[in-house]
Amino acid sequence: MTMDQLLEEEPGQWGLRGDPYVWAALREHLAGLPLPDDEATLEESLLTAFTAVVGSDLRTELAERVYREEFAHGGMSSGYVHLPTWRDHLIPLLVSRGRRV
Repeated sequence: MTMDQLLEEEPGQWGLRGDPYVWAALREHLAGLPLPDDEATLEESLLTAFTAVVGSDLRTELAERVYREEFAHGGMSSGYVHLPTWRDHLIPLLVSRGRRV
């Protein structure tokens, strides 16, 4: 299994309008990379990829949301990425998917 396969199925809920575009960008960023053997390495790899794609580190960023022009495609919260959603729900979801493999 590869890392991008963890992102094949989208979650049922997003935080802000930019989040689905981050999901797609992460999937592309992780394409073809092998799934790490352990959960800690998987989580670290996902956090590092998120930082590369969004430009904000979920481990240290205190803001609730960040704006990224490349994820703005119309709408009131367009381009905004909701960091608590990624930190508390989406990254843990991806780690749990990796654990099931």
